Amino acid sequence: METVDESQAPQLVRSASREEAKYRFLLIKPFHLPDDSPYQAQPVVGGKEARLLNFAELGLDTLLADVYWELDQGPLAEHGDWPAGNREEAELVAAARLPIVKRAAEGGEWDALILLGGAEPGALAAREIAKRYGVPITSCATSQMHVACMLGNKFSVIDLAANHSMIIYNLVLQNLMASRCASIRVIDYPLGRPPFSDERSLAAEKKKALLGEPSQGVDDAIDAACAAIEEDGAEVIMFGCSGTYWLRPFVQAGLRERGWDVPVLDGYSTAIAQAKLMVDLGVDDSGAMFPIDRPTRIQMRKRF
Repeated sequence: METVDESQAPQLVRSASREEAKYRFLLIKPFHLPDDSPYQAQPVVGGKEARLLNFAELGLDTLLADVYWELDQGPLAEHGDWPAGNREEAELVAAARLPIVKRAAEGGEWDALILLGGAEPGALAAREIAKRYGVPITSCATSQMHVACMLGNKFSVIDLAANHSMIIYNLVLQNLMASRCASIRVIDYPLGRPPFSDERSLAAEKKKALLGEPSQGVDDAIDAACAAIEEDGAEVIMFGCSGTYWLRPFVQAGLRERGWDVPVLDGYSTAIAQAKLMVDLGVDDSGAMFPIDRPTRIQMRKRF
């Protein structure tokens, strides 16, 4: 089990208390692995900041400074002790996460719910659940796409594995973003799972990068982002799997070094920012898109 050395923790902005916070958010992970899993991506003990993947790397302490927030670890993965990486595993964790969403939405404690996980398992069903209670809910890929379309005409996605990229491909279609997505570029650092070894581990590349050492993973991501801009016509870069989000500041810096003034997004930051926007506007999902069981008015025809 990985532990946290508090003496080595970065100096972070203090989290807001419930009384002083402007917002109250629950962040819900798609799943958690057994404590003894060899595929853990972050500590399993310590405070919520230590247990939230990419918290320090993405500067989430600043973004969450006016938020009272908690981290739900999500359901225990039923498919095995490795990260969900394909459609079968994503559907299993999606079904297991929905009861957590329902309890959180009906409890009335939270201003918004944020679904963590780049593949957004169960996001549409979760939005339908939250709609019943008037609770805004955001997710990582969808929020990135919408923010990207505010910043440029076309975006490209950097993802880590072929199977995961096809889930993102379907999310692009589901969100009607095919005309705005320039490409999905795969850097080929698959999530660990038996019986494969971790010879191309993005987690190992992250450790190198954070120590200031050369990282092939960082170089590959920067190369992919440049190719997306130069060859595919992307004007904004986003990421697929949450395991790639830590690359955002490195890719942003790499693009600037190569002369590109192009925004780079990550799913956690955009999902949190979108949740704040929805709360500030006093809106949640459309009842026409997520009708309740017996709506007072219905659309008798859906057009395409």
